[in-house]
Amino acid sequence: MTGPEVPAAPPERASRAAIVAIGSELLSPLRQDTNSLWLTARLEEVGIVVARKAIVSDEIADIVGELETASRSAALIVTTGGLGPTADDRTVEALARWLGVSLERNAEFLAKIRARFERRGIRMPEVNAKQADFPPGARVLENPRGTAPGFWGRRGDTEVVVLPGVPSEMREIMEATVLPELARRSGGAVARRRILRIAGMGESAVEELVAPVYARWPENPVTILASPGEVELHLVTRGDPAAADRRLRAMEADFRAALGTRVYGEDSAALSQAVGELLRRRTLRLALAESCTGGMVAALVTDVAGSSDYFLGGAVTYADSAKQALLDVSPETLARHGAVSGESAREMARGALARFGADVALSLTGIAGPGGGSEAKPVGTVHIAIAGPEGKELLKKRLFVGDRDLIRRTASRHALELLRRHLLAAEPA
Repeated sequence: MTGPEVPAAPPERASRAAIVAIGSELLSPLRQDTNSLWLTARLEEVGIVVARKAIVSDEIADIVGELETASRSAALIVTTGGLGPTADDRTVEALARWLGVSLERNAEFLAKIRARFERRGIRMPEVNAKQADFPPGARVLENPRGTAPGFWGRRGDTEVVVLPGVPSEMREIMEATVLPELARRSGGAVARRRILRIAGMGESAVEELVAPVYARWPENPVTILASPGEVELHLVTRGDPAAADRRLRAMEADFRAALGTRVYGEDSAALSQAVGELLRRRTLRLALAESCTGGMVAALVTDVAGSSDYFLGGAVTYADSAKQALLDVSPETLARHGAVSGESAREMARGALARFGADVALSLTGIAGPGGGSEAKPVGTVHIAIAGPEGKELLKKRLFVGDRDLIRRTASRHALELLRRHLLAAEPA
């Protein structure tokens, strides 16, 4: 079939897609489905919203069952994987069962597969012949990078685009054939997305601030996603490019007005990048002193290219002796208040400021668990201190929840957000 004109789907399904990643290995802890993320972004560009994603095994019954489920919520299904020559590659067989047809061998395409092997001086294994089997009437989507072709078929008002699982092969077929066709049909309609990034606030606290803004944009999807120490606010608009861009700018302005300086960046921006930009703008040099986070903050800071412009170094002072020797934390402070205390955190920051000759220093000390907590200092207790610039200081105590890894990651990002807001407050008017 060429450039298929399909029966009109109901409005609730017409501009919605489902992605089905096929492969038992994707259900193991050894492999991840990365194709669906790329596909979601590219489909949005042509005005199609992904309503469902699923990963299923190579079992025919599982594939057929998911296709049936997906077809109820989306007019377009995109599958990836299971197009190889081996016995466990059963996507095409499953598609034929779902479509209610028998497969036909395409002699022309089989000849192309043989020629591909011959050009490499290799005899084609007979198992590869199954890659020339397609449902009747399907539009073959040639694969310039491999022997596994895709195809484009339909059942009723549901279309299905079947693609290989190898990312480079899948992307080339989508970009060369599928996306241009979908864009033509959309009449230029697109979806635009903006991600506003907020740190140091919980998901519910962000929701409380922006809830009044939702009412002004009832037809535009807004999603709040939480991760350790951060919250993402996803704004989406649809329509012709100019109108979608205008609405997105207006939406963003509304939500930024509600959140103010809580928004540290947009789209793929990193919190450490926002901190770095502030330090560079004010020509300030940063030093770190870490205990419970074990260097995680330093890793985040140095993830940013060019961080040597403002980051001098850090000290991971896990033991009390290291806090004394490297940061000049006094034995009296440690004896009286303990290593996990605001007093120790303050002296750690001051010590890092002096040791590295920095303009501003950030320190963390806490109990990441799973042991070591007490009634007075439960697991998740973290003290964060900032020394400088210009003598200004900040001290905060926080109680984070979760396992050891989650507490450490959340504390690291929370500390960077405190530093960002401290630098903003210290900026000249």
